[in-house]
Amino acid sequence: MIEIRHLYKRYGRFLALNDFSLNVGNGELFGFVGSNGAGKTTTMRICVGLLRADGGEVLIDGQNMLRDHRALADKVGYVPDYFGVYKSLTASEYLHFFASAYGIYGKEADSLTDELLDLVNLTTKKNTDVNGLSRGMKQRLCLARGLVHNPDILFLDEPASGLDPKARYELKEILKNLSAMGKTIIISSHILPELAEMCTSVGIIDKGHLVLQGSIEEIHRAAAMSSPLNLTVSEEQIDDVFNILKENPFVQKVTAQGSILKIVFTGTKEDESAMLNNLITSNIRVNSFYREEGSLESLFMQIVTGRNNK
Repeated sequence: MIEIRHLYKRYGRFLALNDFSLNVGNGELFGFVGSNGAGKTTTMRICVGLLRADGGEVLIDGQNMLRDHRALADKVGYVPDYFGVYKSLTASEYLHFFASAYGIYGKEADSLTDELLDLVNLTTKKNTDVNGLSRGMKQRLCLARGLVHNPDILFLDEPASGLDPKARYELKEILKNLSAMGKTIIISSHILPELAEMCTSVGIIDKGHLVLQGSIEEIHRAAAMSSPLNLTVSEEQIDDVFNILKENPFVQKVTAQGSILKIVFTGTKEDESAMLNNLITSNIRVNSFYREEGSLESLFMQIVTGRNNK
């Protein structure tokens, strides 16, 4: 397990990470989502030892890795948001180069290179110059580079950025395969639906602070509950409905569009039923009652916009 505790990072007057804490279990495929500048890349760079934190801990299996960068380097792999490929090398030579950085040479390096190229579906491009690879292929080659030393945890910063649908699908399948092999994978993106397609759980970061974390099922439920309830009544009863709803502690806001009332409601399904029952027993003629279909985009915007308005 990787556990981040009370992480702080300041750039001058700007607080990039503000008491950031996060737990990711072994074997999870975790999606790390936030707007540009929310603190995703800063967190990742601290976790892989490329940036020094101003406070806090990063623990892997209970060991504080910020105090032991050698152990950290053995445990984690990192694929940054830029490829860092060397155009004068072939795909095979590129992986041999990084294998040598970990003391892997000769037949062992040959075997490792072949295995990694097969894993990321680049075997047929083994002798192709890196400069001749597509963007998606370069991204997969960089993923192979991050796996050279067989790390337990893999960090990928915006790995699907700029990829076409086919390349994005290929990357997603490779990551699912790695997760099935027991790798713990943490992927960042500013697009929540993109992460929901491949991850087992998701966390939302805003202004350097974790504001929501849960399984994909929990995130989808939160998205559904984030949409307003629509209530249609007779127009002559609207004032009575407003008076009833304002007494409900779960009703945050009510707006009227003719005979349709849109209700921002924070209660559970049971609370919804109780509210509807209260309206009916109060002799309100309810013509329709339903919640608008929720979306992950609207959930993300509601969370971020709400915090920015505070």
